[in-house]
Amino acid sequence: MKTETFAYHLGDTTFRGYLAYDAARAGKRPGVLVVHEAWGIGEHVQQRAERLAERGYVALAVDMFGEGRQAASNQEGLAWSAGLRNDLPTLRARIRAAFDALAGLPEVDPGRIASIGYCFGGTTSLELARSGAPAAGVVSFHGRLETKSPAEPQQVKARILVCTGADDPMIPQAQVQAFIEEMSRAGADYQVIVYGGAKHSFTNPRAGERGIEGLAYNQLADERSWNAMLSFFREIFGD
Repeated sequence: MKTETFAYHLGDTTFRGYLAYDAARAGKRPGVLVVHEAWGIGEHVQQRAERLAERGYVALAVDMFGEGRQAASNQEGLAWSAGLRNDLPTLRARIRAAFDALAGLPEVDPGRIASIGYCFGGTTSLELARSGAPAAGVVSFHGRLETKSPAEPQQVKARILVCTGADDPMIPQAQVQAFIEEMSRAGADYQVIVYGGAKHSFTNPRAGERGIEGLAYNQLADERSWNAMLSFFREIFGD
């Protein structure tokens, strides 16, 4: 497996992602964007990108903050991510820049690209879908489901999988229901899986180290949601 820092650009800003793929594998294959949590690109999404590369995908861990920046504190990361959530044109432009960069790689089939994300990254992946981008699918793991710009009817091209925790205080059931109603109005192809006992950041083994109430790793929900994503990929990619 080959891994490398992968630079791409939007305007005057350079973004430094983490690319993982099997260099010995011939032919074009599906590509997957992997979008980080509020703290910036780090080991969690890099490891997930590597796991996807082991399965034959070309995976790009995305840099949403520019220059590969990682937050020095919880407060800084939450401020950066909130700033982008409140500036959807910029957020959508940045994830689309990563999408286009991945689609342009010679190893990638541009017609078979998905975006997955964790917490802030899940929100970002859903905004890629809401924007009407030609993604095959998007997956949100414990991402916020609310938006300042709901999807318009027939706008969403990507199929959607949402994996959320029943005990996540940041994504209450009212937010889940509002998302379902939004996607139904938009005519989107979506599915929502709710994991009992799971809190926010349930896929990250180091979630508890943040010291934020409501964040906790849940191994069973992590494994189940990963397997649900793999099944979803078999459906949208046909492999």
